[in-house]
Amino acid sequence: MELNELKRKMMSGELYQCDNEELMREQVERLDMLFEYNSLKPSEFEKKNALLKRMFCEFGEGSYIETPFHANWAGKNVKIGKKVYANFNLTLVDDGEIIIEDNVMIAPNVTVDTGTHPISPELREQVYQYNLPVVIKRNAWIGAGSIILPGVTIGENSVIGAGSVVNRDIPDNVVAVGVPCRVIRQITENDREFYNGGKRIEI
Repeated sequence: MELNELKRKMMSGELYQCDNEELMREQVERLDMLFEYNSLKPSEFEKKNALLKRMFCEFGEGSYIETPFHANWAGKNVKIGKKVYANFNLTLVDDGEIIIEDNVMIAPNVTVDTGTHPISPELREQVYQYNLPVVIKRNAWIGAGSIILPGVTIGENSVIGAGSVVNRDIPDNVVAVGVPCRVIRQITENDREFYNGGKRIEI
């Protein structure tokens, strides 16, 4: 199969074989960039920022990813908005498209996964894969240790509780938590007046 057709299938949700030599060679080149990023000192901010802009499809102003950072394609298929912050050990399985909009906060040890495989053992033996896009909308907060599975959209302003496994879409303006992740309540005006179980916001 031609490389361009293979890449088209990667973005379309169609089955493809992920062990193509040309594809793997390109992926290794991308992983070298990721290795370089993870090797930079925290104080080398300008170098890190310049490299992030090379690694990602789009990388917005004011965004930052702590190291270590892990990604199958070093961000090649990822669009990051403005003022996104990702804490330590973010893992992006970015074989397919990931869109993270402005002002998203991502806690430590979060995994965002677009890649998956057919249930058929015969197809898995032949290294078939397919990818489904993930979207995290503006101003969402993803709690520590959460796993976001292929095909999921997380709504604007929503909060995903620590340790959640998100296997379905989450609407705007809710708090959701659990395995599997479920909406437990709406974000309300009360949340603009109080925090941490009833303490009044005085800022």
